[in-house]
Amino acid sequence: MAKILFNNLQVPSISFASSHLLSLLAAGRITGLVLDCGHLETTVLPIYAARPLYPQLQTTPLAGARFSSHLRALLLLFGTYLPPPTSLSAAANIPVATRSTRVPEEVLTEAVIEELKTRICFVGEALDMSDSNMQSPPADDSMEMDAPPSDFAMSESDFSRVSADLQSNMSSQQAPESDYSVVSHSQAISNLDRPQPGETHLQALAKLYMRHSTATDLRIRVEPPASQQVGTGRGTLIVPGWIRERAAEVLFEGGDVDESSVAEVVLESLLKAPVDLRKTLASSILVTGGTPMLPGFIPRLQTELLRAVSPNPNNPSSSWSPNRRASRPMSYERYSALRSLVPYFAILNHPSPPPPATPRAAASAGKAPAFSPAALAWVGGSLAGALKSGGVEITREKWDEAEAHTNPDESMEQPMDPNAHTTYNLLPDWTRTPLPVGAPPAVIRSQPAIAPASPQTTVGA
Repeated sequence: MAKILFNNLQVPSISFASSHLLSLLAAGRITGLVLDCGHLETTVLPIYAARPLYPQLQTTPLAGARFSSHLRALLLLFGTYLPPPTSLSAAANIPVATRSTRVPEEVLTEAVIEELKTRICFVGEALDMSDSNMQSPPADDSMEMDAPPSDFAMSESDFSRVSADLQSNMSSQQAPESDYSVVSHSQAISNLDRPQPGETHLQALAKLYMRHSTATDLRIRVEPPASQQVGTGRGTLIVPGWIRERAAEVLFEGGDVDESSVAEVVLESLLKAPVDLRKTLASSILVTGGTPMLPGFIPRLQTELLRAVSPNPNNPSSSWSPNRRASRPMSYERYSALRSLVPYFAILNHPSPPPPATPRAAASAGKAPAFSPAALAWVGGSLAGALKSGGVEITREKWDEAEAHTNPDESMEQPMDPNAHTTYNLLPDWTRTPLPVGAPPAVIRSQPAIAPASPQTTVGA
């Protein structure tokens, strides 16, 4: 990287720094817990006094790519597609319910999925399953207006080819165990919403979310497949409101060892952090990345943190289902050691923080500048570069001297051997740089010497 920056781009100087630390600098802090939810993975890194604590780093693959794959699968299963009419008379005479079909895979391109994520999707509030056991209201027929006759015998494994990394060997009569199994086994399904005979977990989950969703269905104009481009205009993709609201549940439904939820990786990092730093880190949580730009992501994250640490055994956001807890004589609560941190949880860039419970949380909740979560690392890098505070700086002059000293007889026009490994001692290991010099030690005042007592004279001597 340094060779490309210096030799090809001719930059004057470079300095290596962690993107988590730069995001924290943009918020005006040097100590905090940074959660970076990007496209491929979500990482959580504690930082203390501008020093990243890499042994406490936690990662999970639940990020933007998993959200996109889950959204695509939900649209293939429950979405509706209206192909373009063959003529203007057909558009006026043929009813919409007659023309509606399942969503073709060719319609859901990466550009369409990205547009749906950025324009219409949001994160809904956590469902509360404690109200009268979730009594089911009368069925709502408003969702059936444009819905095509669905073949419910098809499981989610039939649509596993929408993602390159999905491989499922389950048949259509079995419960889906593919990339979205963390949602199909969601803890939000109450006893009244259990799958009925002949009904899969995804269908029961869709019925539950449809019942408690207030979002409206939206119609998006999309390019029709190549076989349907003989019609007039473009096709119409109908996105159900509950998919807009609940597609992001895949990020908050954890429970797997290798696929922890976004809230679980934060708590796991706090468990690995030193005990005397937990309150400081819990009260200075910073959320960065492109996926947290979804409306409602940060408030939902704080709700999930509090519910995961909550001692309520009927907590539906826990990583273990109530059935599994009831079958155990002694339930194990992994995050019980973090219950004392509940009053201290505070997110620096929370758009509407709840009333703080402690002065430390009041000093941090929502106090970060109103930068976009995706731009925090870039703003922090600009600040660190302008203030020369990003770490050890390597100038181009020193790089040229070190390169000439290492290979004095090698010409610039001579092609370099890709197998040759050249070591430059100029680049520092920024992960092991010494800690910044803190405040000077306190001056210990010397106490005045006490005169020794004179020896007593024996009476009668």
